[in-house]
Amino acid sequence: MYAENLQLLIDGQWTTGCAGASLPVFNPATGEQIAAVPCAGEADLERALDAAQCGFEQWKARPAIERYDVLNRAAALIETRKQSIAHTMTQENGKPLPEALGEVQFCADAVRWYAEEARRAYGRVIPARVPGLRQYTVKEPVGPALGFAAWNFPAGNVALKIGAALAAGCSIIVKPSDETPGTAVGIVRCFQDAGVPAGVVNLVFGEPAPISDYLIRSPIPKKVSLTGSTAVGKRLARLAANTLKRCTMELGGHAPVLVFEDADLDYTINTLIAAKFRNAGQVCTSPTRFFVQRRIYETFVERFAARARQLVVGNGLDDGVQVGPMITERRLAAVDELVRDALSQGARIVTGGERLSRAGYFYAPTVLRDVPDRARVMQEEPFGPLAPITPFDTFAEVIARANALPLGLAAYVFCRDGSLAARASAALDAGQIGVNGTSVHEVEIPFGGVNESGYGHESGIEGLDAYLRTKLIADRQLPLVGEDAGR
Repeated sequence: MYAENLQLLIDGQWTTGCAGASLPVFNPATGEQIAAVPCAGEADLERALDAAQCGFEQWKARPAIERYDVLNRAAALIETRKQSIAHTMTQENGKPLPEALGEVQFCADAVRWYAEEARRAYGRVIPARVPGLRQYTVKEPVGPALGFAAWNFPAGNVALKIGAALAAGCSIIVKPSDETPGTAVGIVRCFQDAGVPAGVVNLVFGEPAPISDYLIRSPIPKKVSLTGSTAVGKRLARLAANTLKRCTMELGGHAPVLVFEDADLDYTINTLIAAKFRNAGQVCTSPTRFFVQRRIYETFVERFAARARQLVVGNGLDDGVQVGPMITERRLAAVDELVRDALSQGARIVTGGERLSRAGYFYAPTVLRDVPDRARVMQEEPFGPLAPITPFDTFAEVIARANALPLGLAAYVFCRDGSLAARASAALDAGQIGVNGTSVHEVEIPFGGVNESGYGHESGIEGLDAYLRTKLIADRQLPLVGEDAGR
């Protein structure tokens, strides 16, 4: 049963808003509508903007140790409510419940991390060139922020933006995906119940384009953080440029995987199967272009496909399920189009390649071989349970092919030769490189892309710094005169 009460949060009050409109929420494992999420009208957005400004003035004045205490309480509540939040996530997102539980735990860990970092937003003293001058910098919150979050990690995307903003002393208006609203509501309730003052965290839902346009055009927000597609990122960055808002853009990827002939095949295949089909492949850092050195190519394809066939596909609430549904019907069609195009270009299906004949939005874990670089699936992020594999011969060749796209979020290298791994890591054009592993997004480390995968970082100290600005104070000490001189 879907338990979350879907509402907007504006100035500390839960409300259904003034628009009188709503959007349906579907369970992708069944295709059934499970809820309706209220849409914010312009009057709601204006109230949220005013609340964020007032909340900011109050919150930025709180000592860092008080923000630390509130964030720690929020993290504890997220952990306490982990089961219910994860259950809601699986219902509306589809990912297997163990994956959802892991994501919610990540949220608690991330908020704790930011709680600690709130106490470490250090400035510095800079030696002056002349006597009597004291030069120092201080860090201060940039101002009210806007957080636009995607559906594929509906808890993590929301918690990272709120945690970083609040740790820095900013207020925030969050606009999550309308496909996964209950997860966002559950996370936001934890912050509210932890004692975050009214107006510091606001939550709105509705059609994305008009809401983002209205909020970004306002002079009140000073910061925009987006987790979304490259196309949306470009549009929001253009809007933000009109008022020179600072932006963090965590956008799409198309991660190349370089498997060299000395790789440990058992380990490599097991690692890549887990990463490729996590969240049904709907992960921006998912390995999506598989380049395998020719000497081991046939063995790799055969064994990778055999492992893919063993994956258990089904409703994420059922025991033993490893791969859930895709988020919507349209994503099924998009993946199927990529498969058909690849076949027309000479690729071959090794396993999968079709929608599963059951209720919900399920696509079979799919492995394609001999996929040419001109195929759309090698040019466009598939965002689905689809692994295109192609052989390569030389180091120079595979680096050129891996770097051929304008995207640069993540890339992966598998080999035993440490020197080869170092050369590949240096040559690959991506924001994060995984060597013999795919874990490139943890609480303590910066996460962000390059080129058309965006700019700026979440997590780590860089994630906090994204919500801070640096102020220089040059304080010249004047000589005392009169009565003051005798003191």
